[in-house]
Amino acid sequence: MQLPLSIDASSATTLQSQIVAQLRALILDRRLATGAPVPATRDLGRQIGVSRNTVTAAYDELISEGYLYTERAVGTFVCKTLPDTLIGHAPARPEHRSGSLHRAMNLPLPYGGRGLTGLHRPSAPRLIADFVFGRSDPRSFPEKIWRKLIVECLGGAAERMSEYIDPAGLPELRQLITSRLGPTRGMVASVEQVLLVAGFQQGIDLVAHLFVGTHTPVVMEAPSYRGAAFLFESYGAHIIPVPVDQHGIDVSRLPESRVKLVYVTPSHQFPTGVTMPLHRRLALLEWAAKAGAYILEVDYDGDYRYDGAPLPSLQSLDRNGCVIYLNSFSRSIGPGLRIGYMVVPRDLMRTAVTIKSLMDNGLAWLEQAALAQFVRD
Repeated sequence: MQLPLSIDASSATTLQSQIVAQLRALILDRRLATGAPVPATRDLGRQIGVSRNTVTAAYDELISEGYLYTERAVGTFVCKTLPDTLIGHAPARPEHRSGSLHRAMNLPLPYGGRGLTGLHRPSAPRLIADFVFGRSDPRSFPEKIWRKLIVECLGGAAERMSEYIDPAGLPELRQLITSRLGPTRGMVASVEQVLLVAGFQQGIDLVAHLFVGTHTPVVMEAPSYRGAAFLFESYGAHIIPVPVDQHGIDVSRLPESRVKLVYVTPSHQFPTGVTMPLHRRLALLEWAAKAGAYILEVDYDGDYRYDGAPLPSLQSLDRNGCVIYLNSFSRSIGPGLRIGYMVVPRDLMRTAVTIKSLMDNGLAWLEQAALAQFVRD
């Protein structure tokens, strides 16, 4: 631990007194939290260039004042209860500063957070019955298999762990994805069209980077996933809601004016759950070709069905290169595995990979390698 102490050897104040005063200030300002450990005397002495004895004497003084305490063979810590007589004289650090809060609320989305209340759900205590959507049953996760794959991938991993990975993703995993999409979605795609992303949300963000600017018209299903709507709005999009009926988005209600992007969830519309039939899919593709619009096909829960074969994806029916397909392993394995994938039209792929490299410079290699083994086996 590095503490922000500045010791002046030429000062008339002794070194011990300087250490005591600065540590006391850190504690009273809450920059050193109650219960937090402080560095060992030898380590702090080396850091600030004084003898260990000087640091020990300073710690002893702070212990006598009630700011620090020592646990034998463990270390020295900030007291959980501080001296009442002195803490009252310390200026309280406000929880919220009106100026900072005002500036933050006037930042453009997503930073200001206007309208985003409830979108992010922090970890909650264990519930008797959990009805939160988007999570898989932890009992279904193949923990033993996954642990075995991780260990296998770590063998000889030093070289790969020391390199940056292709921002488009691990080639082996991308190849396996293309092989999987043929029989399950009727898609014929090359490895060069597959781009790995950190789940649905990053995929949507990447599409927003590609198409959305101030006042860009974006069509969304109504109702729809609000995380996507907020994200598009953060780029300045003008959201055009189009109602959903028993067959998905109502193509007859789509605007005649030029639209840049349409967001749909045809396999399992979120949140209604309806599946878009083949005739509606073909009608949507025909409209997109006439309007010059791109379609973002989010294959939400497309891996799940009670019976029957899956319908062909919009991407597999597309003859004009206007569909961007997005799916994620978060739905089948678990949201803790932040790996999704996109199938991008060839003419957009180079730009998409460039944007992706600016976002994160590639996903973690180890998880991709383990997932490739998991899919292969």
